[in-house]
Amino acid sequence: MRGLVTRAFTARRIELLRPFAQAVTDELLEEMAKGPRPADLNEALAFPLPILVICRLLGIPPEDRNRFRGLVDGFLSVTKLPPEKVEECRTGLWSYLVELIAFKRANPSDDLISDLIRVRDEDDNRLSEHELHFWTQSLLIAGYVTTASQIGTGTAVLLHRQDLVEEIRADYSLVPSAVEELLRAQIMGSSIGTLRYALADIELSDGTVIRSGSSVLLSEESANMDESVFSDPFTLDIRRKENHHMTFGAGIHYCVGAALARMELQVATETLLRRFPDIDLAVAGEDLPRGLGGFMEGFSEIPVVW
Repeated sequence: MRGLVTRAFTARRIELLRPFAQAVTDELLEEMAKGPRPADLNEALAFPLPILVICRLLGIPPEDRNRFRGLVDGFLSVTKLPPEKVEECRTGLWSYLVELIAFKRANPSDDLISDLIRVRDEDDNRLSEHELHFWTQSLLIAGYVTTASQIGTGTAVLLHRQDLVEEIRADYSLVPSAVEELLRAQIMGSSIGTLRYALADIELSDGTVIRSGSSVLLSEESANMDESVFSDPFTLDIRRKENHHMTFGAGIHYCVGAALARMELQVATETLLRRFPDIDLAVAGEDLPRGLGGFMEGFSEIPVVW
């Protein structure tokens, strides 16, 4: 199943999406420039950009974006919404995808959902109907929420550090390494998502043994601050050369959408700083409101002025 999806996220295919992402970003920022100040960067750029890009990749009608955004937000609620509302959003999202896949079956096009439907219908052993719907749901959720949160909070961190902004403006070739450093320092999910079970006894370097059958919560946050891997890990260094962070996972669980996320983060960061030379947070970084009660972490609002 992973092999089927990975083909849609090749570096070449993602680069072909870059002009589209750039055009969307330019349009969103132009609208932001015409609007009131301060503007909420979440609503102006961080969320719309990944939503429109994943719509393009999967083949979802862009006019549906507000509908599924609300359903996904409820789907990812932990304590933000009452249980009955969460269930309503989860069943609503699944029903929406059932309708969408039925439409795509009747009207196939050059997009990832249509590709998966063809695999499902032409080779019944490779993908069940449930797996087809599950993968579509997973790609929709993972394809925009994590990137949207990272665009918002990563930008907030940069604007909080205007010295780093000036460093980038003096040399925009630093954008890719700045994006990687912000990914290392700002994990937008929770380590609770990496619950694993030991299938055998595992002896650690200090002699501790994780017994077979034990459940283990792995902390990417800790791994990304490992002093044996990163020099001066608690310093935000946008020129860091060796940056093998764990934010996208590793091995067979490495995020299939990593290239897509990196591309969007690079486009959003560079375009924002070029378009608004004096952009800054409208409030102190410490006063940004936290987004609470959801699986994804970040700020519920990021007011900016220019």
